[in-house]
Amino acid sequence: MKFLVDAQLPVQLARFLESTGYDTIHTKDLPNKNATSDIEINAVSIRHERIVITKDSDFLNSFLTIKEPFKLLLVTTGNINNLELQALFAANLQSLVELFNSHSYIEMSSDSIIVHL
Repeated sequence: MKFLVDAQLPVQLARFLESTGYDTIHTKDLPNKNATSDIEINAVSIRHERIVITKDSDFLNSFLTIKEPFKLLLVTTGNINNLELQALFAANLQSLVELFNSHSYIEMSSDSIIVHL
């Protein structure tokens, strides 16, 4: 499973996911870094079958209308600090991975995971 973490989320999240064994990049790792357009992020996601992890609802609109990116994890926690975000991912990562084996759009808040069909 491969991930692409969007600019609205910290690089530390991408590094955490890498440390757990997942092929993960952050938009800062791309040639245009955090200035990478959503269209280009979608293209990278599709080309490399990466799940986009974002807080940006523009990706939701794109996913619902044109089925891009490849797969989507929309983080709807509001503002939480990096340690809380990492703890949230640590607590839910195995469930997310299992769910992404059969689903393409998942939403994660501070207290729930919602699978959208």
